[in-house]
Amino acid sequence: MSAIGTLDPVRGGGEATPALFRPLSAEDEEQLPDEIESLCMACHSNGVTRLLLTRIPFFKEIIVSSFACNRCGSTNSEIQSAGQIQDQGVCYMLTVRSKQDMNREVVKTDCATARVPELDFEIPAFSQKGALTTIEGLIERAIEGLKQDQPFRRETHPDVAEKIEEFICKLKRLKDVDSAFTFILDDPSGNSFVENPHAPQRDEALVVTHYRRTAQQAALLGIEAEESKEDLTDSVDDLRNEVLQFGTNCPECNAPASTNMKLVQIPHFKEVIIMATNCDACGHRTNEVKSGGAIEPLGTKITLHVTDPSDMTRDILKSETCRVEIPELEFELGMGALGGKFTTLEGLLKDIQTLVEKNPFTLGDSSTSDRAEKLCAFGRKLQQVVDGQLRIHFVLDDPAGNSYLQNVYAPEEDPEMRVEHYERQFEQNEELGLNDMKTEGYEADGTSQR
Repeated sequence: MSAIGTLDPVRGGGEATPALFRPLSAEDEEQLPDEIESLCMACHSNGVTRLLLTRIPFFKEIIVSSFACNRCGSTNSEIQSAGQIQDQGVCYMLTVRSKQDMNREVVKTDCATARVPELDFEIPAFSQKGALTTIEGLIERAIEGLKQDQPFRRETHPDVAEKIEEFICKLKRLKDVDSAFTFILDDPSGNSFVENPHAPQRDEALVVTHYRRTAQQAALLGIEAEESKEDLTDSVDDLRNEVLQFGTNCPECNAPASTNMKLVQIPHFKEVIIMATNCDACGHRTNEVKSGGAIEPLGTKITLHVTDPSDMTRDILKSETCRVEIPELEFELGMGALGGKFTTLEGLLKDIQTLVEKNPFTLGDSSTSDRAEKLCAFGRKLQQVVDGQLRIHFVLDDPAGNSYLQNVYAPEEDPEMRVEHYERQFEQNEELGLNDMKTEGYEADGTSQR
């Protein structure tokens, strides 16, 4: 039936026939139901089921069905959605203030839950068939359901029957709207509806909320397979919020250690992979950053004029293909030195200082007084830069374009930082292994070689 709801048949000659789904209106005389002979489940004789395809204004198409048996007088009516389960569930919250609100049309599907918080009253999901009625009709239907077994309860459990009778009186007072109350209709399938008499304008008394179904609600609707695809997508996103851990060996003592890996999105840049290894045996610690993206079409050169101690707190991503220069100190750190780093400018300068202090030319018998003094002087100047006593130009030159220096004025331009993009030279492409890399036409070449 759901497929029919999307079609408006057209005759071969081009003249349009009446639409299968017509607006729900008492004045529409052409709304005639289809009658089908069907079995009565009460007396097992044949009765008549009437089906009506209709459209509720400002809502959607539904199927209204009604059964009647002339032999035993059994009747039954319900509605079914002519569409599919919606992408999101829906919750209607109506503040009922007058009897006019009690006349609002309501579509309640099988899986919808109706509640009146003031009475702590609830019609659970799947406890009633779907219905096209009003708010007053829903309450009346609940009253009839509670009254059904009252004679039996009065004989077996008179206390329970008395309490139910008191509650029925409270429900009847709701119909008189002596005081305002809240009516809530929650449907995880998204196919229930509460009328807005002011449509298409906004209804101040009605709040409509769409939400994402839980796994339990999806299971009740029988759509676990569909939801599992979304859950798989969510699990991939969750990996970005988790720290992954795998076993490895310590590069210093070769003892078993663990390496932590995390995907990090750097603002105004790209995604990187941070890897950290910690050895409990010897205490060795190391961290490294890998670019999460491809080599950029152009190389990047970032120049920062360090003028203030606050510049030391800027985030910096130095990839393994990046060179570092400090012209004022005649210093250059080549590609591959220190590996990839995601730290602050102060942290990178500290790492450079440590690298200089551990230089073999400053230690042991191989050291000379001149070289040791030059390296010590360089270390002191680096410390002055960290302390904000010396102004320098700090340069990151990355032919792969995967390095980054924080712009504290983002998204505006930083007056102390200059970013340049340039075409790589042949030697730089050779170092990156791009000259021998073929990304177009390789399939044809492979076929011809065979």
